[in-house]
Amino acid sequence: MNALIAQIEKGKPFFEKISRNIYLRAIRDGFISAMPVILFSSIFLLIAYVPNIFGFTWSSDMESLLMTPYNYTMGIIGFLVAGTTAKSLTDSVNRTMESTNQINYLSTMLASMAGFLLMAADPAEEGGFLSSFMGTKGLLTAFIAAFITVNVYRFCVKNNVTIPMPSEVPPNISQVFKDIFPFAFSIIILYGIQLIVQKLVGVNVAESIGTLLAPLFSAADGYLGITLIFGAYALFWFVGIHGPSIVEPAIAAITYSNVELNMQLVQAGQHADKVITSGTQMFIVTMGGTGATLVVPFMFMWLCKSKRNRAIGRASVVPTFFGVNEPILFGAPIVLNPVFFIPFIAAPIVNVWIFKFFVDTLGMNSFFANLPWTTPGPLGIVMGTGFAGLSFVLAALLIVVDLIIYYPFVKVYDEEILAEEAAGTDAAAQLKEKVAANFDTQKAENLLEKAGVSEEKIDSSSQIAKQTNVLVLCAGGGTSGLLANALNKAAAEHGVPLKAAAGSYGAHREILPEYQLVILAPQVASNYEDMKLETDKLGIKLAKTQGAQYISLTRDGQGALAFVEEQFKN
Repeated sequence: MNALIAQIEKGKPFFEKISRNIYLRAIRDGFISAMPVILFSSIFLLIAYVPNIFGFTWSSDMESLLMTPYNYTMGIIGFLVAGTTAKSLTDSVNRTMESTNQINYLSTMLASMAGFLLMAADPAEEGGFLSSFMGTKGLLTAFIAAFITVNVYRFCVKNNVTIPMPSEVPPNISQVFKDIFPFAFSIIILYGIQLIVQKLVGVNVAESIGTLLAPLFSAADGYLGITLIFGAYALFWFVGIHGPSIVEPAIAAITYSNVELNMQLVQAGQHADKVITSGTQMFIVTMGGTGATLVVPFMFMWLCKSKRNRAIGRASVVPTFFGVNEPILFGAPIVLNPVFFIPFIAAPIVNVWIFKFFVDTLGMNSFFANLPWTTPGPLGIVMGTGFAGLSFVLAALLIVVDLIIYYPFVKVYDEEILAEEAAGTDAAAQLKEKVAANFDTQKAENLLEKAGVSEEKIDSSSQIAKQTNVLVLCAGGGTSGLLANALNKAAAEHGVPLKAAAGSYGAHREILPEYQLVILAPQVASNYEDMKLETDKLGIKLAKTQGAQYISLTRDGQGALAFVEEQFKN
């Protein structure tokens, strides 16, 4: 098993490079920016169609009233994502541009959205345009519009293909003329693509892409497809790579399109049978976090005999229940631990197989509503599938199956730790060093062991003497909240003039000037060098954290304040 893991680890540099790709990151961050729209729209969807499960149907007028907000939010999500993706990609490109010659992200957003309309919206006979491909069906077109637009702007700005204005002209007016050429070239290129595609295949770009990739989408929905796609989430995480950074952008168009297709099927009174959805990823495959670890903290807390494992279980159970499973991943540790390799990969795959069986064979509806990823897994399954009776059975069955899968491995690991405790040794120290190294860290203190948790105190010589704002960044804004909350609580208790906020990497650029320190959580520590380009320009301190160290800081407020203080001593 160690040899197998070692072979997988050899590919880590390659996959880390992929995870840092600016185009994949732009897709991911574009969706994060649009998430409020997606979640808001689902509220009306649930109100409109969940009552159908219980035999109640709204009148056609009431249904139309409820669905209007959905149609004007989720129904144009492709149009909106064209803008947010362009904005995210512009931010990444600007890191490599001279600080005095930056691309105007507002202009790229407008150009991308206008270009998207040219490729996705067909003229209507009565005037206006048809919007059938402005929603999730047009997501791939939105990415194309954003990528082409930003690269056109990059070429024009770097080569000064602009209309120069006298120095006496106000900067905001000069910027307008600076953007005219790149905006015009972007629209002309995108419109040219539309005209060529329309001439060759008789439909717009958005529809042609959907037709071309339909066989691929269908194949991905099969057992082999879901095994490869969702098995990759766990496999990448296990060797220290943030799997969603690679996998989610590749399948985002499929997952969100399938949610809308399922909604349309439910709306028509038909079976919602599309398995690959955002809900499948969040509540089936990663129920309780990557590796389907919802049951693991409970097993550590109730079934283990070692004091160490029971303490880790108690510390991890609440955050894992809400999908934040870093405490158990790094505290046990599970990642890079040969004992847990099989269940960590197998549990998500078995979960999605069972889910597909319920959908394909038993006729349960798949997910047709988007919910926040922090929704507890069992509740997410029930709500996302419309409170169907089989969803309750499925949620309970997955818990039992995951217990069965993890049980023998938890017992084996507990025996190992018990033997270490009896012998007074800590053979797990080497494994913890390896975990820290693979998550771009160094050796950390052991989670929740009194002898290992940092006891450093804030003394009278504290460097935090004036108001200090700290921004903690992680992949989705959930894990970062743990450390931000710990810092705020400790600062209030000790009278330290410090305020901390949590955020997601990629949605931070506009608020950076408000902070004096940025802390990267372990999932995004590999972005340190990219982030440093931004913070150095603004004179902001930047720190990255270890896996186990990060979790210990969330549990130790004084240690977290000491960590912040240490950054200003360097």
